[in-house]
Amino acid sequence: MSFSEKQDISMDRRISVAPMMDWTDRHCRFFLRQFAPHTWLYTEMITAAALIHGKRERLLAFDPIEHPVALQVGGSEPDALAQAAAFGEERGYDEININVGCPSERVQSGAFGACLMREPELVADCVAAMRTRVKIPVTVKTRIGIEAGEGGASRALEYDDLDYELLHHFVRTVAAAGCDTFMIHARKAVLKGFSPKDNREIPPLRYDIVRRLKGEFPSLRIHANGGVRTLEEASALLEDLDGVMIGREAYHNPYLLAQIQQQLHPDEHWQPPTRLEVIERLIPYADARLREGHSLHAITRHVL
Repeated sequence: MSFSEKQDISMDRRISVAPMMDWTDRHCRFFLRQFAPHTWLYTEMITAAALIHGKRERLLAFDPIEHPVALQVGGSEPDALAQAAAFGEERGYDEININVGCPSERVQSGAFGACLMREPELVADCVAAMRTRVKIPVTVKTRIGIEAGEGGASRALEYDDLDYELLHHFVRTVAAAGCDTFMIHARKAVLKGFSPKDNREIPPLRYDIVRRLKGEFPSLRIHANGGVRTLEEASALLEDLDGVMIGREAYHNPYLLAQIQQQLHPDEHWQPPTRLEVIERLIPYADARLREGHSLHAITRHVL
């Protein structure tokens, strides 16, 4: 099967690249695909409102080489998310993912992201509405918990039974609506007083919580996200979990994806491209995008 063919969505889903605002646009995904034929790629979060009222074709455009590729959407209104999901399926995406993990104040002001962990019934309604409109999988990316911020950094370092009860109830409720796949960022999200950078660095990684969740929901597909930087770390998580979602390390070191590809698929005898080969593949892609009106900087900023 060539890269340009749409791949069966039942294929290996063990490794994915996390949706990252301002990073995982279509040019980034095309670039990363060169290093990992099977890795699932995710768009930046796109709000349901933007897809309904904005420049939908430009927002949803992608190259066939990106398959398997998932559209991550943000929102909290079931009908709007269902409409956004339908647009994504019509455009050819392989999965729709709901953002219930972003802690930024800008996202919270729109009443979505990590703050939705407080409203599992609403998220379940969103999942149910989306599943009535699309046949492709509807998945959820979330956190191991949230903290309002009143306790400051010290509370962000803690994780107690009440935190886990919130997570367990959230997953159980949303799964009952038909979601069978959850990407779990293994840190708490602090909703006030922390920058996005703080939320990536201060709350400790708790992969043990993600593993516990998988043990209590064995029929669900549970993927770990957050802080994975090496082949060894990814391999260790895959011993207990269904998948690993890699974020910033994949962006800064795409050859990590190639290493994982070789380990997970040794029988394919696939060899990662050289840097020169990657550039040679990017030239015709860049030429096509420039003809469509994209800027050269938008394409090359992920490579240089």
